[in-house]
Amino acid sequence: MYDAIVILGPTACGKTSLGVGIAAALNGEIVSADSRQVYRYLDIGSGKDLADYTLLQEDGTQLQMPYHLIDVTELPYEYSVYDYQKDAYNAIADIRQREKLPVVVGGTGMYLDALVRGYDLLPVPTNEKLREELAGKSMEELTQRLLEIRGALHNHTDLDERHRLLRAIEIAEFQKNGGESASAAMPQRPPFNPIIFGTTFPRDQLRRNIKERLRQRLKEGMIQEVQSIHDSGIEWRRLERLGLEYKFVSQFLQGIIPSEGELFSQLNIAIGQFAKRQETWFRGMERKGIKIHWLAPGSQKERLSEALEMISSVWNQV
Repeated sequence: MYDAIVILGPTACGKTSLGVGIAAALNGEIVSADSRQVYRYLDIGSGKDLADYTLLQEDGTQLQMPYHLIDVTELPYEYSVYDYQKDAYNAIADIRQREKLPVVVGGTGMYLDALVRGYDLLPVPTNEKLREELAGKSMEELTQRLLEIRGALHNHTDLDERHRLLRAIEIAEFQKNGGESASAAMPQRPPFNPIIFGTTFPRDQLRRNIKERLRQRLKEGMIQEVQSIHDSGIEWRRLERLGLEYKFVSQFLQGIIPSEGELFSQLNIAIGQFAKRQETWFRGMERKGIKIHWLAPGSQKERLSEALEMISSVWNQV
């Protein structure tokens, strides 16, 4: 019945180490589902924690777990959900060809949804002429333009930010003018029927984890990382669109946030709010019929043991 594992959950709940433990036990390889870890040089702020992919074995040797879809592109490229779905399909097919088990790990809801529910997506190119035409228009005018094409909107988040609204108009115009159909544009889907595990902690513990991890990232040089990326030629505006750590640190470096203390306070609150939105997304997946097996809060060892027992039980029934 099942041919893959998915580990999902909000930020700061130990998804990576749990996924690596499952992959090590079941001859698997990790497929990351994180919208910022796809970018090279976004290391500290995105929480790549590449050391988590190296396991110390009982005999003292180290086991390096293979991972995919980390460091696959660079800014300022706008890596899309279509890009992710296409690259994830290729990675899953490659892992299966080597008779390994794909273990998808991450917290980017749209990426996970695109895989689990098999979105039909379009590779729509940037329309520079259209962008020039829309450059001076207000958000209200852009919203009206999109409504004139679409008629009705199912996803109102496109109306929240200018770059998302411009992209939505670009896609709508592409389809209106006879752009290729979704079915023709989609890469071939490999079989993908995962057993899905969710992991999280009680809200107060999650908040403590978020705060401690933020302190650690600042000590590791997150501010310097963002400054270095900007110095390499990436505009502040592009960094801000990455959200959270990259947005708030960019604003601090521009003097919009006046002090490191204020940076820590604002960013800590924002990450906590983001974790709540992630959990809301996952509950939405469940309402759409996706079965998520939520692991009991506990140590990494306890959660790993519970997941492996459940996998063994399910597979033994097939």
